[in-house]
Amino acid sequence: MSDSIRSTTAAEPVGPYPHARRVGNMLFLSGIGPRVRGSRAIPGAVVGPDGALIDYSIEAEIRSCFDNIRAVLADAGMAWENIVDCQCFLTDMKRDWRDYNRVYAEYFPPGPGQPTRTTVEVSCLPTGGDTPIHFEIKVIAAR
Repeated sequence: MSDSIRSTTAAEPVGPYPHARRVGNMLFLSGIGPRVRGSRAIPGAVVGPDGALIDYSIEAEIRSCFDNIRAVLADAGMAWENIVDCQCFLTDMKRDWRDYNRVYAEYFPPGPGQPTRTTVEVSCLPTGGDTPIHFEIKVIAAR
């Protein structure tokens, strides 16, 4: 038995899948990027007049992803503290590792409730638009 969760506040999925699926007391979230609902713009992205990416803020992308995670959790009746596992994807580990760890630690400080984490570098991430993203997160939450 499972229920699909389709958030009305998080950024829309970029493909044909739900934001999350509940199975028993577990909630499995799909990978979530930094877009804001109703927009293809990427927070922190600096684009030129031709639409090409000039620079980006990994901090802005991470914070936006975490806002989307909070929204999906809330729509599913769960809270940030219910997160037990994080799978994080970066496109440039060398450039972004330090800022990623700093921002991550703000949201998940060390302690008994800290979730497990896996971080990998990937060559690209799906955006649903023309501007590339540099961070995506997938979480598992439990009651």
